[in-house]
Amino acid sequence: MGDGLFDDDAVIRRVAGESLLPLAGGGRATLLQIAHPAVAQGVAEHSTFAERPLDRLRTTMNYVYGVLYGTRAEAGAISRAVSALHARVTGPGYSANDPDLMVWVNATLYDTATTLYERVLGPLTEDERDECYRQYSVLATAIGCPSDRWPADRDAFARYFAHMVGTLRVGDTARRIADTLLRPGSLPLPLRPAMPLHRFVTIGLLPPPIREGFGYSWSPRRQHLLDHSFTATTAIYPHLPHRVRFAAKDFYLSDLRRRLNRRHNPQPTQD
Repeated sequence: MGDGLFDDDAVIRRVAGESLLPLAGGGRATLLQIAHPAVAQGVAEHSTFAERPLDRLRTTMNYVYGVLYGTRAEAGAISRAVSALHARVTGPGYSANDPDLMVWVNATLYDTATTLYERVLGPLTEDERDECYRQYSVLATAIGCPSDRWPADRDAFARYFAHMVGTLRVGDTARRIADTLLRPGSLPLPLRPAMPLHRFVTIGLLPPPIREGFGYSWSPRRQHLLDHSFTATTAIYPHLPHRVRFAAKDFYLSDLRRRLNRRHNPQPTQD
């Protein structure tokens, strides 16, 4: 075993490292998170990530890849940094350190990752699914969530996730954040042509009750287009070079290491 929390052949490393996940699933996970009123309120009062979606993506991916692929020292450093940020996100009716919110945020990451991975790259075995599920708990426990708050197994998770999706009531705050997130004014010009596709995939991948809660319309024709898009992706994506499929992980992990290095080895100032 290397100097990380997981072996190189751990199922979670195979699943979470695919560039497909942040590119196609980042929006889905984020909208699921803010569908929880307490998460939405915390975001509204303590973050401007909707106006700066790339910064939010960078922070999330630095944490995910740092914990799952970094050394133990790197995983510890980024976990402490995120915990420090969470300590400041508190207000009437919410706290980022609330274990219930930690579980929900991690649940959106796990469900999005496994949903996309199996849809495009094929099903995992039952043993692999169980292993991946157990391993995903680390993204919650690394920042202080008690381990017994993560649902005990995949069946318990399925009941939990279905309950959350069926009972969450998307509020006006979440709708405003989502509208800004899916139509950001500060996005670099080269990326703006991709936003209509990003919106389409994000909305299409949402569970119907959450999609309806946000007020997004959907239709059989749109579902047909989404299904065909995934059929084409399934025919192409698995055959891409490994360095392309894992390029996002490599990029964000390198970015994290540069930031940690600057923190520990600051450049001398000029007199």
